[in-house]
Amino acid sequence: MSGTVGFVGLGRMGLPMATNLARAGVRLVCHDTSPAAGVAAAALAGASVVGSAGEVAARADVLFTCLPNNDVVRAAYLGPGGVAGGARPGLVTCDCSTVGPEVTTEIAAALAARGVTHMDTPMLGSEPQAVAGEIFFIVGGDRAKVDTVLPYLAHMGTRHVYVGPAGTGNRIKLIHNGLAAVTAVAVAEALAVCVASGVDRDTFYEVVRQGGGMAYGTYFERRAKRVLDGDFSPTFTLELMRKDAALALALAGAVKVPAPLLEETRRTYDEAVTRGWGREDFSAVTHVVEHRIGRALSAG
Repeated sequence: MSGTVGFVGLGRMGLPMATNLARAGVRLVCHDTSPAAGVAAAALAGASVVGSAGEVAARADVLFTCLPNNDVVRAAYLGPGGVAGGARPGLVTCDCSTVGPEVTTEIAAALAARGVTHMDTPMLGSEPQAVAGEIFFIVGGDRAKVDTVLPYLAHMGTRHVYVGPAGTGNRIKLIHNGLAAVTAVAVAEALAVCVASGVDRDTFYEVVRQGGGMAYGTYFERRAKRVLDGDFSPTFTLELMRKDAALALALAGAVKVPAPLLEETRRTYDEAVTRGWGREDFSAVTHVVEHRIGRALSAG
């Protein structure tokens, strides 16, 4: 791997991903709008920091972006100083962001006209997985380019799956996160019934976790005990999950699938953000349920 990798977006996920690339000896050129993020990236071995996404594109052979929403991704690729303006033919770009599939296909078409291949590589996993290099990548785009990006994905994650043409990765990611958002609200309501009915919190937790029943799931394993302990320190923020739930609902609407559970879930996340819990972990949607029943679920 003698090429240069570009990285745009050095936030909660992006910086540890870039760090793992640097530790593997990959030469990096980076950009973030945050000066503090730029300072952190400049400290990585073999990394340089430049002033725009376009400058990154001009120097990179493969470029990764990890950004928060549709508008920021569009601007990074197609706006002034963006990737499209600086990219050389042959560049492969990989957007790890969770965005609407229409954003991916729009960018892919614009970059294809410049001889650039754009792929959507959204992720399963949050900050702990990014730090540990254990991300699961959902890869959409030109299958012939998967081998080009795979060595870099392997430094940042443990698994990947190719899912189809550009935009397919984000369709799957949104369906996944819509389901995760619904699950978080359902678990909060179940825990509220548990507490309000006088069932011992820890007993209920252990029955679900170890009983082999259908209520068990990864979210319950990773979050239910934290909720009962009152721990909402973020690994994936509530405001980002609210964004993903809204995008998942838009996707359902675009394909004319009624999604009343997802609609109610999105409203619950909206209320959580309005009440000021957006910067907490997405499991803090529990606070809305706590507000509705007039008591906390934690024992403390």
